[in-house]
Amino acid sequence: MAGFFIAGTNTEVGKTHVAAMIARELADAGCRVGVYKPVASGCRREASGLVAEDAELLWQAAGKPGEFARVCPQCFELPVAPPQAAKAAGQRVDPALLRFGIEYWRDRSEVVLVEGAGGLMSPLSEDDYNRGLAKEFGYPLVIVAANELGTINATLQTVITAQTKAPELPIAGIVLNQPTSKRDDSLATNAEEIARRSDVPLLGQVEFQATAFSRKIAWRELAGEVT
Repeated sequence: MAGFFIAGTNTEVGKTHVAAMIARELADAGCRVGVYKPVASGCRREASGLVAEDAELLWQAAGKPGEFARVCPQCFELPVAPPQAAKAAGQRVDPALLRFGIEYWRDRSEVVLVEGAGGLMSPLSEDDYNRGLAKEFGYPLVIVAANELGTINATLQTVITAQTKAPELPIAGIVLNQPTSKRDDSLATNAEEIARRSDVPLLGQVEFQATAFSRKIAWRELAGEVT
């Protein structure tokens, strides 16, 4: 089964926006796409229960496949790390469900997109981190970095973390996303510096609120090649 694990260099870098763009491109090309977010905090409360906005965006971008409730089976309201959000609700993140919730999508998809919660070292449960779950799933890693001052350090640190903590995990590449309209002088050189200083390919860039990547990326082929 082909797929990607999508992680950010930090929170608020546009990880969900980029993941939704990938899902939409794959779905528009006729691919059956599964979308899975193992756990989410900061969810909004509705009459029907808690809803993870990130999961909702992914599901819509993929063409609303399967049951929405299966996209993110563990939702918590407090906008903090999932283990603490669960604790505040008098619950615990279920480690088994983190892992086995994806099986619903494996059976129904040609490509599965897994979106982590935060960066590779962000905790998902009392004992789990994004990098550990990504390693277990084995899908190539797509690193989403914010195109802003400081991103070179954050991006290289994320690459180093992946290569040292999960050396067998393939890295598909980096997507440099501009998450806000704020501009600084580094935007003109960040891509060049990251490409020069990293042995991981820079797949493309996304301008603020853009709906297309700066270059054509063959996501389906890339997933197949790397896996």
